[in-house]
Amino acid sequence: MRVLRSIALSLFALSALFGGAACTVDGPGSKADCHIDGCTITFQRGVDAKAGVLGIEAKLVAVNGNIVTLEVAGKQVSVPVGETQPADGMNVTVTEVTEDQVVVRIATGVTTN
Repeated sequence: MRVLRSIALSLFALSALFGGAACTVDGPGSKADCHIDGCTITFQRGVDAKAGVLGIEAKLVAVNGNIVTLEVAGKQVSVPVGETQPADGMNVTVTEVTEDQVVVRIATGVTTN
């Protein structure tokens, strides 16, 4: 899994040399908007929502009040809304929770200065 992430990060870094990269990816119950420094994923609630981004799979597991549980690269992480937690070398931030969706930012640590 680390090899895939290394390849993805290398491709993102290479694309930065050529003006940066941005893409939008739709997955089962999710939509991801990615840039060189990470991806913002909007998960639909009430479905088996997951997204493959940055060489990893992210899956919405549960929402309990303001705590969101995600599975990132096979490991579960619980993140309060508005906070950031590390997960498998990535920074996971929950930015919004509504009745219909959960918005999560997964960042690589690479910046676009």
